[in-house]
Amino acid sequence: MKKIFGLILVLALAIGLAACGSDDSNGDKNADGKDKESNTPETLVMGFVPSQDSDTIADTVEPLANRLSEEIGVEVQGKVMTNYNALVEAMGSNQVHIGFIPAFGYVLANEQYDVEVILKSIRHGSGTYKAQYLVRSDSGIESLEDLEGKIWAFGDKGSTSGYLFPASQLMEKFGYKSSAELESDFFSNITAAGGHDNAALAVMNGEADVATTFDDVRDTLEGDYPKIKEELKVIDYTDEIPNDTISVTKELDDELVQKIKDVFLSFNDDDEMIKIMNEVYNWDAIDEATDSEYDVVKETYQKFKDDISL
Repeated sequence: MKKIFGLILVLALAIGLAACGSDDSNGDKNADGKDKESNTPETLVMGFVPSQDSDTIADTVEPLANRLSEEIGVEVQGKVMTNYNALVEAMGSNQVHIGFIPAFGYVLANEQYDVEVILKSIRHGSGTYKAQYLVRSDSGIESLEDLEGKIWAFGDKGSTSGYLFPASQLMEKFGYKSSAELESDFFSNITAAGGHDNAALAVMNGEADVATTFDDVRDTLEGDYPKIKEELKVIDYTDEIPNDTISVTKELDDELVQKIKDVFLSFNDDDEMIKIMNEVYNWDAIDEATDSEYDVVKETYQKFKDDISL
């Protein structure tokens, strides 16, 4: 009887040890399947927002994702989001780990979810750019004052150059206390076109009177619309805006973030990769970035925080 009891006790201990071993192995994983020590997802997701046709971007960024995957040893998937707000929220929920987001989107993501900027775009040798106001050349619109009562087209309310800086400039210039007042009292109507190119085309096609876009969206459209620079003219610009970013979620560990940064910076010496960056967002080069560079955007956002919403 004692032998039987001893055998049962040994078996019970063995089962218990096996269960503990199983629990320990699961304990090394977070709920989303990441290793707690390395904080490296099985698949890194890069998020993009269309500045052009969504299918075109999806196809274009695939070689970029593949190269990044090869270099860091982790599968990388490119994902095209519907708008900047969707991208910010996806990074907040850790569904997207690397985001190609403009300055305003970064400020929101940083404030709400501690997203970190690591890199910025360089265009025409500069880390800043301006937003422009586009109207039809035959519209008779010559100044910002002439926009009163007109239809305003912009890509997305989460866009720094498409919405935030133009809205801020117009509110200050014409004494509006909120963006809602600007939209309803100054303009006769507004339309969120879903991209800078779509906003410009809305004006060219007579669906809107003015489009606010990055400078100069017409360059990206000229191949398909050779007369666009004749048909659309720029009547004004905003102040300088920090260029768009490559930002990462707070969950990624420092070593992985450094690898991601190093790989992207190496693209400066890779004509094929820079060509892809240029095709997607007109990037000519990639440079390191710090949070303080986006203070001007934070100040603009804070000034109208209760009024400008996505």
